[in-house]
Amino acid sequence: MRVNHCGEICAQALYQGQALASRHASVGDALREAADEEVEHLAWTERRLEELGGRKSLLNPLWYAGALSMGILAGRLGDKWSLGFLAETERQVEAHLDGHLSKIPARDQRSWEMLEQMKVDEAKHARTAVRLGAAELPAPAKAAMKLAARVMTRTAYYL
Repeated sequence: MRVNHCGEICAQALYQGQALASRHASVGDALREAADEEVEHLAWTERRLEELGGRKSLLNPLWYAGALSMGILAGRLGDKWSLGFLAETERQVEAHLDGHLSKIPARDQRSWEMLEQMKVDEAKHARTAVRLGAAELPAPAKAAMKLAARVMTRTAYYL
């Protein structure tokens, strides 16, 4: 659950950064809405982490700053690329959540339901990005995003 909490911190910061740098009001509004939903997910994961007796990542401030910077950079590339980054991020998060859902014990219905709802919300964010004109990111960009996510998730698992 710590990894999911950390991911929500990153998503919130990423979309805030993208919204700051967006060029069109409709794109900025969509990004702010996604960021607001990530705040809700952040609250869910924080509460569940506490219920399970876990702790937050010690590197959360670093994750936030890095994701905010990446969001601003993505936004500066232009709205179609920023939206492409949003769509690809959400697709990768959806895949992560699928993997996590397959590992949750059957008796932990509460975590399963929460993560399933997060997955629905993330898919909605990806569809919104595509509807607003997201560009398909090149394969090397997608691969770099996967690598960065792998580093974050593995590090957050322990720290």
